[in-house]
Amino acid sequence: MAPKADDPDALMGKWLSSKKRNQVQIYRQGNKYYGKLVWMLEPNEPATNKPKMDKENPDEKLRSRPLMGLVLLTNLTYKGNNVWSDGEIYNPEDGKTYNCEVSLKDPNSIDLRGYMMGISFLGKTKTWTRVK
Repeated sequence: MAPKADDPDALMGKWLSSKKRNQVQIYRQGNKYYGKLVWMLEPNEPATNKPKMDKENPDEKLRSRPLMGLVLLTNLTYKGNNVWSDGEIYNPEDGKTYNCEVSLKDPNSIDLRGYMMGISFLGKTKTWTRVK
């Protein structure tokens, strides 16, 4: 089933990452879209059983913040034709923030492309699926 054309809010909802280890709740704030980490397969550090922290963050002051509840997707803007761009995605695995574009493939899957230096072809695309 093809996605409904020109529905900026079609992106909203809960999405399972491509590795199926995290879920991100995408929501609208004003005319921009954001995504918050709301579920993790392994939310705690195995050695300590304490919540995982943002330990790879380049800002030392932020390394003690918990990953759960962290806003990973920011400032996505709807461009039409089921595409949101001009946003950023933070990857807590490497502590880096990437440019981000999201395309709705169908009502239950999105392609999320992260890239650096504004050059889309130098990036990676991951497919996320909607959580029902």
